[in-house]
Amino acid sequence: MKVDGVHRRSLWLSADGDAVEVIDQRWLPHRLVIERLASVAAVRTAIADMWVRGAPLIGATAAYGIALQCRVDAGDDALRSTRALLDSARPTAVNLAWATRRMLQALLPLPVAARAEGAWREAAAIADEDAAVNEAIGRHGLGLLQAIAERNPGRPVNVLTHCNAGWLATVDWGTALAPVYQAQALGLDVHVWVDETRPRNQGASLTAWELGQQGVPHTVIADNTGGHLMQHGQVDIVIVGADRVTARGDVCNKIGTYLKALAAMDNGVPFHVAMPLSTLDRSLHDGLVEIPIEHRSARELTHIAGRAADGSTVEVQLVPDGSPALNPAFDVTPARLVSGLITERGLVAASAEALAALA
Repeated sequence: MKVDGVHRRSLWLSADGDAVEVIDQRWLPHRLVIERLASVAAVRTAIADMWVRGAPLIGATAAYGIALQCRVDAGDDALRSTRALLDSARPTAVNLAWATRRMLQALLPLPVAARAEGAWREAAAIADEDAAVNEAIGRHGLGLLQAIAERNPGRPVNVLTHCNAGWLATVDWGTALAPVYQAQALGLDVHVWVDETRPRNQGASLTAWELGQQGVPHTVIADNTGGHLMQHGQVDIVIVGADRVTARGDVCNKIGTYLKALAAMDNGVPFHVAMPLSTLDRSLHDGLVEIPIEHRSARELTHIAGRAADGSTVEVQLVPDGSPALNPAFDVTPARLVSGLITERGLVAASAEALAALA
């Protein structure tokens, strides 16, 4: 998508071909910082410390981590241990393990001497496929927005989203925002309500930034505002992303997603989840019981960073000294609250039967 009017992806191969470069999302929206990842250790740090985030982007970045390892040691044991190291960086997003598993499936049958070349080729394929998959998600989700526009001529289609599931969370296009970008390209009048998404504020800092770069009308709201807007008819559809979807359609996404689904159900607002099929974990059934929920540092909740009057980035403390904080990063929305899943293969019901038919 666009940054300062120029199309770019969220990660790319360095000019010398010896590393991968990424946008360090910790500094957005106030600074655009590019980081060079030239080792497995750097890739793991980038994933664990959220220089990159979003399930599809994490997976693509990890794939390049395996490729970097092949430059050092492409033996079976080295690749397996590297996969375990990368998988441990973020335990909830299934795309991470999906990408590293795919890399090893492609590489282990090859002679060791051929693995480095094969790894870079496979990592690039994962990145290119992610961009194509997300473009397809956008096309399939576009119909939902067009139908709303036809029912309500003369006013914008109001979409509410949570966290960041745009191109910054993927290689390109995004998941939840891909239909919005497709709608914009067709000239559809669309407006996005952007949840701030505490505690890391990915909505206020990342979603608002990329929508602004793309010229999409949007409004940042407090996380607690969405239900109020739904009660007053100001939300036509909720579209969110996902970090893991179980075989029966339970959706794990950024903490706070479940509350939006409850409000949407109570107000008759469609609640859709945009997800590449790589996010589907067929090994799990009951998301509430089986999905591991990552708990992150309490400091993400007790402190917040922002731009000071002099342009510098500063961190301030929000809570009293000594107050403990709990910071689960994700919650699970049961399939019964999900109106439908937007995949690269079309719209799918959030049910075991519908998902099984995609096998």
